[in-house]
Amino acid sequence: MMEQVMLASVLACAFAAAGCRLARPNLPIGPDPLDVVAQPASRPASKSRIVATLCEVVVADGPGATSVKGRPIRSWVYGKGERTVLILGGIHGDEPASPTLCEALRDHLAEHPDIVDGRRVVVVPSLNPDGLAAGTRVNARKVDLNRNFDTANRKARRRYGAKPLSEPESRFIADLIEQYAPAAIIAVHQPLVCVDYDGPAEELAAAMSRACGLPVKKLGASSGSLGSYAGVDLNIPIVTLELPQRVSRWGKAALWKHYGGAMIEAVRLTGVE
Repeated sequence: MMEQVMLASVLACAFAAAGCRLARPNLPIGPDPLDVVAQPASRPASKSRIVATLCEVVVADGPGATSVKGRPIRSWVYGKGERTVLILGGIHGDEPASPTLCEALRDHLAEHPDIVDGRRVVVVPSLNPDGLAAGTRVNARKVDLNRNFDTANRKARRRYGAKPLSEPESRFIADLIEQYAPAAIIAVHQPLVCVDYDGPAEELAAAMSRACGLPVKKLGASSGSLGSYAGVDLNIPIVTLELPQRVSRWGKAALWKHYGGAMIEAVRLTGVE
């Protein structure tokens, strides 16, 4: 009898551990070998390896998913739907509320997988981990990643990079867009206190504005920016959620309370043709 009880306890612990691994929102730095899936031989080695499974944490690694200083740029992929919304945070390292809000969304999706039903959500909380660690807008090579895209309006300036997509962080974003062909992109920034948009995203911007109270403002597509690249050149709806400067030190709970509704609207509307 005692042996049966002990066996039941061991099995219960094993199943509980397996269940936790699927939904865990917080991972240690560095890819877990169980999460990394080998890329098919047909895909170029320079591309980021991202494999989507329903509500499972997936690690993106490789040349396109490592910062200049070797820090991992992590992505979390939820759902298997054909329409993808790409959520991007932390492209500027001196905008700390951006990755925090994206992490809050990541955690919320892990706890409420029904939200992604019929769609796919790709969340990248921190695109510029070197800048975040240093508290700087630019990356470790002093390049503004949001001016480093291959756009028709790009200007040749030192802080915009030696050439388009010269930085591993911006190449990673371009790889994501190529792989997933997202139906919409949401980029979280600070500190302009508005909902900006590029491309055919006016309705999405208005819905997000209603959900969080920030006004819609058309700021215009900057030279070499993600808005110019995705919204203007590729005609992908892209919304830039500009949080206030005053929320920089807010935690996940406070940011989610005020702006989580806008993030959920972005996910919800992505499933609408």
